[in-house]
Amino acid sequence: MKTFAPTELVLNSENQVYHLGFSAKNISEKIILVGDQNRVPLVSAHFDRIEFTSKHREFFCHTGYYKNKKISVISTGIGTDNIDIVINELDAAFNIDADTRTEKELKTKLEILRIGTCGLLQKNLPVHSYILSEYALGLDNIAHFYNIDFTETEKSILNAVLDANLFPEHVRPYIRKSTESFLKKFETKNTFKGITITSSGFYAPQGRELRIPTKTKNLHQKLESFSYENNKFLNFEMESSALFALGTALGHSCGTICLGIANRPAKTFSSDYNQHMSELIQHVLKNI
Repeated sequence: MKTFAPTELVLNSENQVYHLGFSAKNISEKIILVGDQNRVPLVSAHFDRIEFTSKHREFFCHTGYYKNKKISVISTGIGTDNIDIVINELDAAFNIDADTRTEKELKTKLEILRIGTCGLLQKNLPVHSYILSEYALGLDNIAHFYNIDFTETEKSILNAVLDANLFPEHVRPYIRKSTESFLKKFETKNTFKGITITSSGFYAPQGRELRIPTKTKNLHQKLESFSYENNKFLNFEMESSALFALGTALGHSCGTICLGIANRPAKTFSSDYNQHMSELIQHVLKNI
């Protein structure tokens, strides 16, 4: 059985995973990820009771019960670099024995759902739409550091994206599917399924230009028109590609549902999305 050195599996003084600062006994196998640490109490406010809380850097965690379901909600901060930490440490908390530093023979499969906000890429999608990420196209580089077996469908979609020359020449994207059976739990007549683009930044990587000239002028117009076998780009966000790539490679069920707060082609932005986010949170809690 594989053993992990102290420099590889980094633990704190209480033998907990280093950045997240908790052990498997503190959290549920049903996990909601949010970017904003202030969104953690927005989710846990709906719990019947909270039995564990922790705060370490940007990683806040509340574990409690919603209608007899034990659920943990954890903030990740912004970006796939933080997702790299969160997914590896969540898996390690459950599937590596911290005392012996050895991989457990019997693995625990987690259900991990990200709730986020996003920018919409199709003009016909109304602001406040719910977007279910069937695939995530990563403009980050996290997955390129791991040995991950991509499916033939994922490779075919990626080749179509590369052939369309949508991004600057040195950007090397990857694409990963969410867990279809898990994602179905959150489908409604008001949700939209498609490809999410996980951006490596908020400004130029998402086609915005302020004072520095960019290589992504008119990016969202190009993305709006892309289609491959009925697969379209629906939204921009900043975490899902690494979540799907790492989480599914580790054997976990992974998905993302986002609230659209801006429509890039229509140039419309939500004036107040707080109530809509509360409704999305309740939808997730009822179905997770």
